[in-house]
Amino acid sequence: MPSIAEKSMALDELSFYFPLTLPVPSPKTHPDLLTINDVQREEDLLRNPASFRAWWTAIHNTREAFNTQLKAERRSNTANDARTQLLGPLATPLARRSLQCLTYLYESALAQLPGSFKLWKSYLQMRMSYVLGSPIHKKRAGGRKKFAEMKDAIEEEREYSEEWDGGLDGVVGLEEWKSLVATYERVLMWLPKLPRLWLMYFSIFSHPLCPPIISHTHARRTFDRALRTLPPSLHGRIWMRYLLWAEDRGGVTMVAVYRRYLTADPSLTEHYASLLLNPSDSAPRPLEAAKLLLSLARRAARGEYVSPEGKSPYQLLGDFLDVVERFAEEVGLDVNDTVESNAADARADAEAKEKDKEEPASVGGNLVRVGGPPVPVTTDGKPLPVYDEDEDPLSKRKLNIELIVRKDGLEVYKDQAGRLWTGLATYWIKRGEFDRAKTTFEAGIASVLTIRDFTQIFQAYTEFCESIVSAMMEGLENPDEDEDEEDVKETEREVDIRMKEFDELINRRPFLVNDVLLRRNPNDVQEWEKRVALWGDDDEKVAETYTQALQTISPRKATANLFRLYINFARYYEEGGASGTAEPDLDSARKILEKATKVNFKTVEDLAEIWCEWAEMELRHENYDEAIRVMQRAAAIPKNTKINYHDHVRLRTPLIKCVADLPQSLPVQARLFKSLKLWSFYVDLEESIGTVESTKAVYDKIMELKIANAQIIVNYAAFLEENGYWEDSFKVYERGTEVFTYPISFEIWNIYLSKFIKRYGGTKLERARDLFEQALEKCPPKASKPLFLMYSQLEEDYGLAKRAMAIYERATQVVADEDKFEMYTIYIAKATANYGLPATRPIYERAIEVLPAKQTAEMCLRFAALERKLGEIDRARAIYAHASQFCDPRVNTKFWTEWNSFEIETGSEDTFREMLRIKRSVQAQFNTEASYLAAQTLSTKRNNGDAQEASPQPSDPMAAAEQQAGGTKGPSFVAAKNTTLPRLDGSPSETPQTAKQPEVNADEIQISDEEV
Repeated sequence: MPSIAEKSMALDELSFYFPLTLPVPSPKTHPDLLTINDVQREEDLLRNPASFRAWWTAIHNTREAFNTQLKAERRSNTANDARTQLLGPLATPLARRSLQCLTYLYESALAQLPGSFKLWKSYLQMRMSYVLGSPIHKKRAGGRKKFAEMKDAIEEEREYSEEWDGGLDGVVGLEEWKSLVATYERVLMWLPKLPRLWLMYFSIFSHPLCPPIISHTHARRTFDRALRTLPPSLHGRIWMRYLLWAEDRGGVTMVAVYRRYLTADPSLTEHYASLLLNPSDSAPRPLEAAKLLLSLARRAARGEYVSPEGKSPYQLLGDFLDVVERFAEEVGLDVNDTVESNAADARADAEAKEKDKEEPASVGGNLVRVGGPPVPVTTDGKPLPVYDEDEDPLSKRKLNIELIVRKDGLEVYKDQAGRLWTGLATYWIKRGEFDRAKTTFEAGIASVLTIRDFTQIFQAYTEFCESIVSAMMEGLENPDEDEDEEDVKETEREVDIRMKEFDELINRRPFLVNDVLLRRNPNDVQEWEKRVALWGDDDEKVAETYTQALQTISPRKATANLFRLYINFARYYEEGGASGTAEPDLDSARKILEKATKVNFKTVEDLAEIWCEWAEMELRHENYDEAIRVMQRAAAIPKNTKINYHDHVRLRTPLIKCVADLPQSLPVQARLFKSLKLWSFYVDLEESIGTVESTKAVYDKIMELKIANAQIIVNYAAFLEENGYWEDSFKVYERGTEVFTYPISFEIWNIYLSKFIKRYGGTKLERARDLFEQALEKCPPKASKPLFLMYSQLEEDYGLAKRAMAIYERATQVVADEDKFEMYTIYIAKATANYGLPATRPIYERAIEVLPAKQTAEMCLRFAALERKLGEIDRARAIYAHASQFCDPRVNTKFWTEWNSFEIETGSEDTFREMLRIKRSVQAQFNTEASYLAAQTLSTKRNNGDAQEASPQPSDPMAAAEQQAGGTKGPSFVAAKNTTLPRLDGSPSETPQTAKQPEVNADEIQISDEEV
């Protein structure tokens, strides 16, 4: 293994070759530069020293010749020893000679043409290929933005940065690297405004073999010189390379460069903050990063900053919290400093409020102009933001995290309170301030307004408690050697305390959830009831909760069933507390209900529930007289009874000029006397424990107030009937029929008439008839059928059959169309029973004229059956013929079957033929409809055979019908050849084609007349 001295001698031997290009080689200093073959070239260049083409051709030919020789040499010599790795492209004598020859030619050409950019660029690329190695060209993806954001541009530049294969070692070839740098300095003296030359120069500094003397201080100064030399429009191209170079160097250099850039373009602040937190070769700077992120979050909240990554102000504040949680010790103040800072901030806020009170903005309606120092403004005329040390990244003062989270987080982002409180508590946990963290968790739970935030905080709180307990238990299992027994016992006691606190926290969760819901809506009655249920049998807490709920809830804003809270509170005292072990306290219950009667509830019904519950409580304790007195108080009628029940004041002024003149709504106490629920309970109470007279008085008051419904009428009449006041009950029914209209009065009439007939029967027939006439006078047709039947039954039982028949006749004309068939059926049955079968003929005739088609056919069948019973065959046949026009043979097969049987039994060949003729005529008549035409068309097409296949098939039956009608131009009914009558002897017809039964349309929908 070679020694250090031998290695040093080898490096000195290799360094002896350099520099190759400084001073510039010439035939005088290097006689081997020119050969006999180069004489002609030199003579041509001497004759045309100012010709660019001559120089370019000479350089190009010489370069191609050397490249060919170098390729041949590399193919023959593939050894890759240490010498080749150190010298890189200059490892062979041929390569070194080619560099000197080309340098001689380029320098000679540039001496004649010093302002040629093409010549300089080619020269520099040639020199770089010998020093830096062969460049590796990367393919760039398409779709590049012409003016990309700086962050995107930096990422793209890093992805497609220049790379080199091989290169000259920076230690061995230091002089050659310096010679290359000197060449760049010379070209920038001639062409300082060309950015391409500067960018080529910068690529040297990022080469991995570049000597530190060049790639550090010299590189930074070169970047600064480029920014001073080039116009501002080209600074973006320089800054991309400058920032990438600074990121590679890291440390103080990166911080200084980025700070300079951010003064002009703050869009990379987020990227810079991430670099500060995750440096490659230096310690992180979390305080500066946190202040930068806090500044961005505040500016974004004011609308002065838009994140290039699309982050919202809250997300930027979340990034700040992440930094705080990660570097708690380096960023934030400790507990004592935080308390002092909070106190100072509170004093400053108080002084500012007092100052605002002392200096009013206006006096007597005139604005007050207050003099003061000049306010610095920006170029837009807006005042500059006040200096805040918390946003200054150069300041070393740490941050008051509690104050920042409260002002910039909780006061602004109230819907994200869970994340903010959890982050603040995590900060204290990372600092080891567990008591402060616990206080923070408790404060967060006591202030959040949503279940989501509560769940987030509570879950973090429980995990924190579990981690502390588990850490202490692990310490007990593996104690330190220097711990004595007292320390172990102290740790055990602390573990017991922590476990107890953790159990209490878990047990408090339902109460904490209830607190959250009540903070969100303190007028939520259901949540207050749940809170009462959570206390269980704890009488003191239950009473305290009820009291707090009734003091907190605003009656006009409360949710549904506020009255239940008062009722349950009263029952709490009535039943002897939640556990039932105490003595019942009716006086306290009465006081609560008395207080509830003075509450202005949303609806009158809620107040009525309070009074009814009060009376029920007295009944449960057998205080019947007190219950009556309670209801008398509740149902007290004021002098002005014209108050509207539905929360509107009757207007006395004829005109209201504006909205402000509208009267205020009346409280529910003023409208309670019109509550039907209250009066219903009152009257039930009087019926149960009162007298008949007192009950009648209550019912009469309900009728006077005009709040009675049909049920009240029926109940009142039934009560009077039970006590023998028949006429009074009938008067109540009559008052009900006067107050209510149909269809409500129908039920009252129905009960009234049935009760009257049951009571008097036929003794007061004329009065009963008058009642029926009054009931039928305004009765709608749909409800008149039961009344007519009851009326006719009355006449049949107690009156005259003639009057009963007249009522039936009248009913057939008055009732609704859907009831007429049934009414005629009853009428015919009664006429048959009273006058015999012949007397029903006029009734059948009128029914046939009045009833709809489907019911007419049924009535005709019954009429024909009647005539057959009476032996009138011709009349029956005429009736069948008349009814046939309503009966489609495809639908009403029952009718045609019955007529066919009738003709077979009683007819002749002529009558049978006539029946068939009528059937064909009716069928043709019905076939004019679209559905029947479609069915017939399909049948005809199937019978046509080949003609069917030749013609195109229609898409639907309607199209088929139209095609047939349009193609044949014939009548739109069934052809006579398809309806040829069969012979009486059963032999086939003599027609050219045997008639076939028309097919039934499978898509036909049967719709009855009732459905229509």
